[in-house]
Order: sequence, then C-alpha cells, then structure tokens
Amino acid sequence: MTQTEGLPPPVCRHREGCRLCASRDLELVLALAPTPIADEYVPKERCGAPQPCFPLDLHLCRSCGHVQLLDVISSEALFEGYTYRTSVSLGLVEHFGRLATRLAEALPLAPGAFVCEIGSNDGSMLRFFSERGMRVLGVDPAREIAALATSAGIETLPTFFTSGIASRIREERGPAALVIANNVFAHVDDLGDVAEGVLRLLAGDGVFVFEVSYLVDIVENMLFDTVYHEHLCYHTVRPLAKFFARHGMELIDVERIPQKGGSIRGTAQPRGGPRPVGPAVAALSALEAGLRLEQPAPFRAFAARIDEAKRRCLKEVDARLAAGGTVAGYGASATVTTLLHHFDLGSRLAFLADDNPMKQGTFSPGHHLPVVPSAQLLERRPEAVVVLAWAYADPIVQRNRAYREGGGRFIVPLPQLRVL
Repeated sequence: MTQTEGLPPPVCRHREGCRLCASRDLELVLALAPTPIADEYVPKERCGAPQPCFPLDLHLCRSCGHVQLLDVISSEALFEGYTYRTSVSLGLVEHFGRLATRLAEALPLAPGAFVCEIGSNDGSMLRFFSERGMRVLGVDPAREIAALATSAGIETLPTFFTSGIASRIREERGPAALVIANNVFAHVDDLGDVAEGVLRLLAGDGVFVFEVSYLVDIVENMLFDTVYHEHLCYHTVRPLAKFFARHGMELIDVERIPQKGGSIRGTAQPRGGPRPVGPAVAALSALEAGLRLEQPAPFRAFAARIDEAKRRCLKEVDARLAAGGTVAGYGASATVTTLLHHFDLGSRLAFLADDNPMKQGTFSPGHHLPVVPSAQLLERRPEAVVVLAWAYADPIVQRNRAYREGGGRFIVPLPQLRVL
C-alpha cells in the first residue's frame, strides 16, 4: 500500500475506551518505537518529504482482556489507496480455495446461496464460491482493487463495511448464508458496528467466519513485528466470546491455523442459531487463562525478550560496520518497518533487497532506504544482510546461495539470532 495522489494525509487520534467492551481501564503493556504508516514505501520524488511517525503502543484492557492499539490512523489514509493483492501472496489463494471448499461442504451451501466477504480484496476467495454457483458480493474500500475485482466478474462495493451498508445489502439481495472476514477483523476501529452489520446481514442459520492473528502466537513466536497501525487488534478467544455475546451473537468454534505465523479461524452465529458451541472455544480460553494473557506480566517478559533480541542483532551489525563493511537488509514489507524502527537499524543499513517488483525502486517508510532487486547482493557485495523478512529466512538464504558462497553472511534476527 502506497499513499496515492488525492488521498487525505494520515490523521491520528487516540481512543479512550476498549475496542471490544468500551472500558477505560486500559494499561500500556508494550511500547514499540513509533513508525510511519508501515507499508507506505515512497517513490524517489517523495524522499525529501518527511513522513510522520505515530505511536505504536499496545494496551491491555483490564476489564475484558483485549490487547489493542489505541492510536488510530484514519482508515481512508490506510486503505483507500491499498495496492496489495491477495493473488500475489505466496500460498494464500490455495489456502482460501481449501477453506471455501470446506465451508461449502460443511455448512452446507447450496447453489444460489448468498456469500458476502468483508475486505474481499481482488475477489480471490469469493471466486471459489462463485464457481460453485453461489451469489457473491465483496465489500472493500481499496478503490482500484475493488474495480479490478468487479471487472473480473466478482462484484465488489468500493466502500467500508458498516451496519448501514449491511442493511442496504440485505434489502437488495436478501440474507447471507455466510459472511467472511479474513485478515480484516483486526483492522477495524469500530468493531461493534461491524458486528452489528454482520448480524443484520446474516440469515438466522447463517454463520460469520473470520481469520485473525492470534496473540498467543505473537507472544510465543516473537512476532512483535506484526504490530503496526493497520493491525489495531491482537485477538484472543476469551475477549472475543464476550464481545460477540454483547452484540447478539455467539462464538461457536475456534481453530488454530498456521497462516501469518499463527492465527485463529473463528466461527460465530446469531444468538440461538442451530449450531452448538464446540469444545475448542473452552479449550483455547483455558489455554489463554493459563498463559495469564489478561495480565501485564507476560508482556513485560515479552518486552525483555525483544530487547535482548535487539541487543544481539545490533552487536552483529555494529561489529561489521566497525570493521569497515556495509550491511544491507532483506525484505520490504509492513513488518519490516516495525523491525527497522524498533531495532534502530535504519541508519545502519545501506539498502533493502526485495523480490517484489512493486517494491523495487521505492524507498522505505521514514528512513527512505532504497529497495533494490535481490540480484544486487552479488553486485554490491555487502559484508552481511539482515534478513528482516525473517519468517522466510530459509527460502531467502537458499535463493541467494551464490551471495553466501561468495563470502556473504546472513543475519537472521528472530526468533533466535542466527548468523549464516
């Protein structure tokens, strides 16, 4: 996502109450370095213009246990110029295809059933339902992506999903058998209105299925770099169950899945719907209680682990700089922005290598490091490369074997430091 011409500049406001229960009993539990909008890689002509940084502080609601960002950047600045497409994300289309097949058979969904997706992007998932003869509709505020999806046969409303939009959709198309929200339920500031919209849109026996990153995995697997301004919520099961109950729904199933480094897939229905609550809801709630994730202590320990990882990474980088070498980074994603800023790497790296042609030729948020093709590792021969996209370290190292065999070194900073 790169901010485009004609969009308003980012505006940040600080909310005072919990996003799930409105309580003001909130406690700061993890303060990361402020950053610009995480995926706003800029063209060369914008390098001279400063990009504002915004707080990146996680707060725990002491009332319901939800963990969240309270500093909210205007959704128009974040999403209306969004250019990320599901279809270019490795393995994601296949994942959605398997999920669509599973849902269509398990619910079951008959031809002609109405399926609506919130944050449908380029329509990759809805296409699987459409091919099964179902009526589909996407809702996504990224105007260009929505237009492309519609032109490709997946009708998509270029707007944010709200309770008002939901009422209009139901009036025009009837109730939905299935509403989907994959990797979007953590992006919404007014979750109460979205839940109200889902309830209005669903048939009495319909279901809402959503996927979000799981806070348990974030803490256990050192995924702190997935904290950035698009991700307002860091979900766990116990607060979600209470939230749905307050909005006339019930969480009936939760499944841990490997996507995004560790996520959950939740299923909710209108209160009193025909499906029983599955045992996984209680099982994961018990897991979270055992980990004490509704208390500040685990987050203080998490912060200490992050600080130690930073110290070890900088020790390796600074030793090479002190010897007169150059150090580069590998990766140009939203998570990279969090890692660069929090680890103080921006002034230490000469450039970023990345394999995404859309990022090549741009400059990183805030530090304005040039993003170049990974082939330039062989041309520029930096002493070492910090693998900022560390979740993909093994394929990155394998893909750049020639650089390594020529004497180059890869520094993988997380979850445990490795020097290859």
